[in-house]
Amino acid sequence: MRKNDAIAIVNSLKEAYPEATCSLDFSTPFQLVVAVMLSAQCTDERVNKTTPSLFKRCPTIQDFADIDIQELENLIHPCGFYKNKAKNIKLCAKQILDKFHGEVPHTMEELTSLAGVGRKSANVILLEVFGIAEGIAVDTHAKRISNLMGLSSQKEPEKIEQDLIRFFPKDTLKDINHLFVWHGRNTCIARNPKCDNCSIKQYCAYYQKK
Repeated sequence: MRKNDAIAIVNSLKEAYPEATCSLDFSTPFQLVVAVMLSAQCTDERVNKTTPSLFKRCPTIQDFADIDIQELENLIHPCGFYKNKAKNIKLCAKQILDKFHGEVPHTMEELTSLAGVGRKSANVILLEVFGIAEGIAVDTHAKRISNLMGLSSQKEPEKIEQDLIRFFPKDTLKDINHLFVWHGRNTCIARNPKCDNCSIKQYCAYYQKK
């Protein structure tokens, strides 16, 4: 695929999904940190149904650090993997209080030093809270689309991300984060991609082979 196709792909996806934004509900930076943790192997819809009662019970980072672990587990149980997620949420809250003066940090290195925050999560937090598009959050949608289109032959998210960063201009990264998620949910569906309705099929290696 030609490098100058990148802008055309972004523009086509923006036209197809003008409403593409982050679908996790949050009001504070740490609420997004928690929501992103809960979204691991869980739908954003389920997370958004779970967080209102959780955020009401824990309105501050200190509340998350202090809450009884079993109570936290019960509150986040619907999101799955609740024991590990609860442990990471409490530890992350304590780390932010102890190491970052109670403020969610805003660099990739600092964010990925927190419990339960990997590079994908850090990319989401940097973009949604601080407006920093340092990279691309490669979730299952971004991975599938990248592989099918021929943008990357890699399987590991961080390697896919590097391929995408080399292909897409830096000023489009903020858009790609959202557009790939929406395209994956609505058109490039895992089990039955709607190729005939795809706005970027002319750039897709998978479609060309069909």
